[in-house]
Amino acid sequence: MKKTIVAATVALSAAGFLGVWLYEPGPLGSETVAVAAPVPSAVSSSDGGASEGAERTVDGSVESNRYGTVQVRLVISAEDRISEVRLLQRPTSGRGVAAIPILQEETLTAQSADIDTVSGATSTSESYVKSLQAALDAR
Repeated sequence: MKKTIVAATVALSAAGFLGVWLYEPGPLGSETVAVAAPVPSAVSSSDGGASEGAERTVDGSVESNRYGTVQVRLVISAEDRISEVRLLQRPTSGRGVAAIPILQEETLTAQSADIDTVSGATSTSESYVKSLQAALDAR
């Protein structure tokens, strides 16, 4: 009887350990934002309407962490400045939700990916910065 109890305990422990070992958590919650295809806009000059440049969009890489997925889309002005930061994918729960607007504002101020992480949302901030840097590298 004692050997049976020990064998059952070992078997259940091994099964439990195997289950934990094979478990791979996915992102908690992410939202993919449907964004309509951008319509290129041309800047017309006052000397006859010739276009000098156009606003364009550049997508960053898809970056996932345990709290969700982040993908940045930048709107680049004709003057090669970041005029808008959109999120194609973003976390839907946790502290990362509140961090996204802060990160967007910092991006517009810094005009680069050299921005601070938001306290309490480090993983989301790091994913955001990686996606942002990929978009800046692709422009």
